Amino acid sequence: MSDPNDPMAEIRVAFFQECEELLEALQDGLTSMEDGSGDSETINVVFRAVHSIKGGAGAFGLDELVQFAHRFETTMDAVRAGELTVDTEALKLFFRAADILSDIVRASRDALETDQSAISAVCDELIALTGADAEEDEIDPAEFQATGLTLDLDLADLDALEDITEDLPPLTSADSLFGEDTIATEPSKYTIRFKPTSELYATGNEPLYLFKTLREIGVVKIDINTQCLPELSKLEPENSYLEWQLKIETEENENQIREVFDFVSDICDLEIKSNGMDAEVTSLPHILPNEVATDQVVSSSEVSNAIATPVQTDNLTPSEDQTVENASDNAAEIPLEDAPKPAQIPPATKPRATVRVDLERVDRLVNLVGELVINQAMLSQSVAQIGLPSNTPVFTGLDELQQLTRDIQDSVMMIRAQPVKSLFQRMARIVREASADVGKTVRLKTDGDATEVDKTVIERLADPLTHMIRNAVDHGLEDSNTRLTNGKPETGEITLSARHRSGRVLIEISDDGAGIDRKKVLEKAQEKELVTKDGQLTDSEIDNLLFLPGFSTADKISNLSGRGVGMDVVRSSIQALGGRVSINSTPGKGTTFSISLPLTLAVLDGMVTQVAGQTLVIPLNTIEETLTIGKSDLNTLGPQTSVLKVRNGFVPLLDLGTELGYRKPKPDYVDSIVLLIAHEDGSRAALVVDEINDQRQVVIKGLQESYGRVPGIAAATILGDGQIALILDPVDIVAGASGRTKLSTETALAG
Repeated sequence: MSDPNDPMAEIRVAFFQECEELLEALQDGLTSMEDGSGDSETINVVFRAVHSIKGGAGAFGLDELVQFAHRFETTMDAVRAGELTVDTEALKLFFRAADILSDIVRASRDALETDQSAISAVCDELIALTGADAEEDEIDPAEFQATGLTLDLDLADLDALEDITEDLPPLTSADSLFGEDTIATEPSKYTIRFKPTSELYATGNEPLYLFKTLREIGVVKIDINTQCLPELSKLEPENSYLEWQLKIETEENENQIREVFDFVSDICDLEIKSNGMDAEVTSLPHILPNEVATDQVVSSSEVSNAIATPVQTDNLTPSEDQTVENASDNAAEIPLEDAPKPAQIPPATKPRATVRVDLERVDRLVNLVGELVINQAMLSQSVAQIGLPSNTPVFTGLDELQQLTRDIQDSVMMIRAQPVKSLFQRMARIVREASADVGKTVRLKTDGDATEVDKTVIERLADPLTHMIRNAVDHGLEDSNTRLTNGKPETGEITLSARHRSGRVLIEISDDGAGIDRKKVLEKAQEKELVTKDGQLTDSEIDNLLFLPGFSTADKISNLSGRGVGMDVVRSSIQALGGRVSINSTPGKGTTFSISLPLTLAVLDGMVTQVAGQTLVIPLNTIEETLTIGKSDLNTLGPQTSVLKVRNGFVPLLDLGTELGYRKPKPDYVDSIVLLIAHEDGSRAALVVDEINDQRQVVIKGLQESYGRVPGIAAATILGDGQIALILDPVDIVAGASGRTKLSTETALAG
């Protein structure tokens, strides 16, 4: 745990938040490389992600993170330089290294222990891959320790800086610039102007470490500019006043120098200029008069005189004529036929501005918006009770207020919404680890990872998805030999997808395995006495046996399955989120688990109804249509149940008051109002209600913490008149319905 009095605590939190983003970019890059769509820029993205994590970790003295990131970075640098070819085995190692890096980041953040054996094993494999010497590749932790910088503000010796140029190397004359040996052997020289902003220091970065890194790639001379340094009495400790000018002589190119400043490039002023004029001056003799031989040593004065001398243009072609005219105007802009044209660098895309906000503040805002929705409903209901005409300014203002309230609510919900991408990336690791445990070759394919869901839903969905992914690897997919025998690819495929549908988010986990062995499932259920041996079950009912507590088809207990704990927990967790899970399996083709979840746990659009004197809210996205029962539409099915004819089909008729225990079945349902409820699997049912009062947006108030899970009840809400109403889960009601729409013979006689 971090010390709340530590001034670096807030910066440390920001660093670990940035690490999550870098780890996500790292996974994206590796996935692109695995798909074969990665290019040199993708490799650079992976390299920079690891490099940035290492640089930030050094500022906080996280030696273990620095050491591993350095080893990983060295390997990726070899890939970037073309010294290492990336094959399938190398990619598997990179994914494992990314997982270890993620573990170390989280362990450093939460002060947890790390698995040293796993870290050492991956490090050894990375070293073996590059053939690097472990001792030579070791990084000195002292170079990455976060140390305070002491500045001596005694300005008495500033006069010593007046003649800086005395220490600079003499400028090379033009005579030596044309020497072939000089051009071939002398390193490049660059001048760097570096001025940190205040944010650079606030984020825990230290210029000293940057200068040390520069020293590793060349000879560096550093001068400091203190002209902006105020008097001591006016100095603000949090501001940045110093500027450095560095001269470096190196065999590396400018890109290598810029990489040193990658981690701080957006929080400093940086200019890098090449001091060499070799290219420009060397090319000048090509346009000089014919009297000057190309292998002749030319002095700078001769070059100037040659440019100033008029040139005969009578025998020149128009293009040559234009060339000479341009040369006379400006020698630095002389066009050369043979000179290579510089590459056009596209302008960098400016990243969108973002701000990190504490989740508690967002939750408080969500609660306030909920109260606003309730008060808006109360105001609308109060005005309606007065009996004012609908064309009055009051009603117009209320309509505008309602629309404004909805816009605010939608905007606040968008703040809480997050893409499921981070969740899907975690599942990729589960697939890798589970497939390694059972010795299967499995590939995870994702679709719709940009789909946004409420942050709370994402957090609470991780465990159910983990169970389902492991089951798909262990039970769903066959081993390689069986797949090849059945004419399938050796590598099994699991697809994880997400999309919006009917105001909800639908997440599907599908595999291309053998499908559910329903005969084996039924036999196991009968063996455990979960169903009777003479019971006749449909395919759907057999599939749903998998969700019973204690049920498992595994023949032996393994690290992944066999104890009968998992799928019942999955269904309970999803139901707690107001969601539903269903199964669709085809023998020999595979199985698909579908999870339907609400987009948010804060508000919903509902239909307010009356049933046996009770006010109930039914989510609008579950209602397909409303109907009135005609005499010819009602059909009897059995002694106590009825079905309703809807166009060319029949749906079961359920009395909502009877199913909830509010009343006995009505004697006659002709002219009753029904709500046609649509299931995710396409099936439907008709719910009988007494009245439909209104359609409105309601604020969800959870009941789970106080009352546990109540079958058929999703939550509660406060209506405009202050009345509390239950929010129903109609799909759950239909699943557990008795279907009674008639009194039994015994009950009728007793009455």
